[in-house]
Amino acid sequence: MFENLSDKLQRVLKNVRGEGRLSAAHVDETLREIRMALLEADVNFKVVREFTESVRSKALGQEVLDSLAPGQQVVKVVRDALVDMLGSRTARLEFAANPPTVVMLVGLQGSGKTTSSGKLAAWLKTGGRRPLLVSVDVHRPAAREQLRLIAGDVEARVWEGTANQTPVDLGLGALREARDSAHDVLIVDTAGRLHVDESLMVELDGIKDALNPREILFVADAMLGQDAVRSAEQFHQRLGLTGFILTKMDGDARGGAALSIQSVTGRPIKFLGVGEKYDALEPFHPDRIVSRILGMGDILSLIEKAEAVVDRKQAIELQKKAASNDFTLEDFRNQLRQVRRMGSLESILGMLPSIGPFRNLNKVEVDERELTRTEAIIDSMTPAERRNHRILNGSRRKRIARGSGTSVQQVNQLLKQYVRARTMMRGLAAGRPKSPGKRKKGRRRPGVGGVPI
Repeated sequence: MFENLSDKLQRVLKNVRGEGRLSAAHVDETLREIRMALLEADVNFKVVREFTESVRSKALGQEVLDSLAPGQQVVKVVRDALVDMLGSRTARLEFAANPPTVVMLVGLQGSGKTTSSGKLAAWLKTGGRRPLLVSVDVHRPAAREQLRLIAGDVEARVWEGTANQTPVDLGLGALREARDSAHDVLIVDTAGRLHVDESLMVELDGIKDALNPREILFVADAMLGQDAVRSAEQFHQRLGLTGFILTKMDGDARGGAALSIQSVTGRPIKFLGVGEKYDALEPFHPDRIVSRILGMGDILSLIEKAEAVVDRKQAIELQKKAASNDFTLEDFRNQLRQVRRMGSLESILGMLPSIGPFRNLNKVEVDERELTRTEAIIDSMTPAERRNHRILNGSRRKRIARGSGTSVQQVNQLLKQYVRARTMMRGLAAGRPKSPGKRKKGRRRPGVGGVPI
């Protein structure tokens, strides 16, 4: 997400950050490079012009130029301007005073509306809501069947209606069902269309008039850049959008749509789709996104992800085991599974600051298959072997390698990683780091197959 833009902006701001004295020439040169970075990221040229003018007027103010660290002040000015470009504050989903709240999803065909409907239902459920889904797409073959399958995956109800109903009739039937069955949110998945397709736009007008939605969210494919922004502007002029869901953000290295759409339409981004899984939908926080872009990290989002997936009792139990040296391979596997539930390792690394000990960590290439292989190896062990790695002799390791489809060398490597992690955790629990790699000459630690224990 934003990788190309992030690299360029961090490089530009690194140069100005260390300046003890700033001149107008310094600021102009910095802004020229920032302008080029934004244009290359496919940000709307009018938005870029307004952004650079805003930064220039503030960066050339006496308060900045006369400060003890003018370079740092310029970085702050750029950060604040980027936050303003993205909408300043977090835009929450608005709920009706009298349920059910109707949320209508619109957009181009192939933008991810149906999948986003399921993701939104899953997100609402984590907040204690009871969503009902309905597809009013009578044009695309199997569109309603697709939503039914997705609803089953996220364990949400779907109103299917009958085969020959019109989109308006389907929506009204779902609204009645939501009221009668105490569902407090109705998510309406509409057919994809171009804004120039007048008959389909009239259909949307009819659905809007009949259901009176509290939210009309335009689902935009972030990979389309300015094409998505132009379509969003046309839909907004016709329907009066309340916000956006940007999909495929995990594959968008430029970020032009995200950085333009709020400024062009005046409507906020409310969610980001950051993966294929149904829990890969994040509320949009402008300040946190800007922190990621500028390499300052997004620790708050990382903490929220951890709190959402980590079992607190299990975490306390693991801490006790680590302190008492009872941390087993089974615990190692469970800890790995909890981390994987937070999302891809690449996305987790992207939330860490790119400074200090985390420098260049976001550039590390992570092979998720290694994690799958690790789980397969541990799953191929017997319960006794997982509880006591010391009994893993050569023949047992060969059996485990065959059972997991790996090699004995990979099994040995996993055991080394486990022992290293166990030693480190024991040291942290005791209040001091322990390194498994150093020991006094002449003393040998007992081990199995070369793995220290």
